[in-house]
This record gives sequence, structure tokens and C-alpha cells, in this order.
Amino acid sequence: MPVELDGPRLDPRSPPARVLVVFLHGYGADGKDLIDNGRAWQGLLPQAAFVSPHAPEPCGQAPTGRQWFPLSFRESNERWVGCNKAAPVLEHFLDAELKRRNLAPSALALVGFSQGTMMALHVGLRRAVAPFAIVGYSGLLALPSNADPQKLAGEIKSRPPVMLIHGDQDDLIPVQALFHAASGLAALGVPVEWHMSQGIGHGIDQDGLRLGGEFLARRLAAPRP
Repeated sequence: MPVELDGPRLDPRSPPARVLVVFLHGYGADGKDLIDNGRAWQGLLPQAAFVSPHAPEPCGQAPTGRQWFPLSFRESNERWVGCNKAAPVLEHFLDAELKRRNLAPSALALVGFSQGTMMALHVGLRRAVAPFAIVGYSGLLALPSNADPQKLAGEIKSRPPVMLIHGDQDDLIPVQALFHAASGLAALGVPVEWHMSQGIGHGIDQDGLRLGGEFLARRLAAPRP
């Protein structure tokens, strides 16, 4: 039986829901870790519904937390393999949640943190219909160790606008990952903006939170094909 994801939800401040914003938490956390960001953004996105699903697996290194996929930090390909393995479960959840809210696939935004950013980018670029935006905090673009850009480009089905935000003092996923992700996305034809948070480690500061919300609001207001 396939894993069914669930997690905390917020209804729109001004119903009915016009868009769905899905938070994807980091390794060892759970859906409760990010849902309060939705409350912070309700003024900017009053017609957004928010949901923050718990990742499908218990976390091996944080027994009370969850993981999208295991990390041993010993295998160069484990992020790529993990994203591919977890993607169908997340895809199923996204489709079901959009249907539950009676929203079109284009009404979706993905917001990830750390491992959740890896999942947001991996799944978001492969959706048949592009999300209207992706925001990634403190993460990276997962690629196979022997990445062939031409082969990877063939997998990309959508090119939603992306905002990447990363602390310059991050000692878990170094800030260089921001630049690698931005250049990799640009090479794939994905429009990308980025912001480096000064003095911030592996986390989200108030400026980063504000910029992410403003990016979603701006992309929501922009004309779409």
C-alpha cells in the first residue's frame, strides 16, 4: 500500500482558496516545523491555503523526526537516489491536495527547507504543469554524481520561477550550494533569483522569510501562460 502523507494545514484568511502553498520540511523535522511560516505569509497571500506534510519515513538520526530519504553522508549519489525514490509519494500527495481544494495544478507553490528544498526542486521541475513558484531555503539541487546535463534536461517538464535563499554561515549545507543550484537551474532554462542571508547559519531569518513570501506574492500576481 502506498504511503499516504498528512500534516498540519491552514485555511486561507480570505476564502475560498485560490492557491496551495506546500511546505517541505528538512531532515529530522516534521510538518509542524514550517507551518507557522504560512501564518506569517497570510497577509501577503490571503487566498492561499497552506499545508506542511510530514515526510514519509522516520528519521534514523532523529527518532522523533521524519525524513524524505535517509542520509548517511557516505554515498555521493544518495541525494539523487533518495529524491527519485521519494518523488512519487510526494507527487501523489500534491495531486490529492489540489483535488481536495478544487484547484488546478498551476495553482501550486512549493516551499522547501534543506532536504525539503531538494524535494521541491526535484519534483517541481518534473511536474506536467509547472507550479507558479518554488522557494528553496538552505538546500541544493540534487544531481547524479555523473551528471549529464543533456540527459537531465530531458527530464525537465516545467520551468517555474525559483527563489533560493541561503545563510552565508551555513555549516551543514555550505553556501556554495546556493551558487551551484542557481547555475544548474539557469543551465536548464529555469528562471532563478537568489539571496544570501548575512550572518545566518542553517535556518531562516526574518529577512529570508519576508523575501520568500514577497516572491510568492509577486509570482502569483504575474501574468501566466
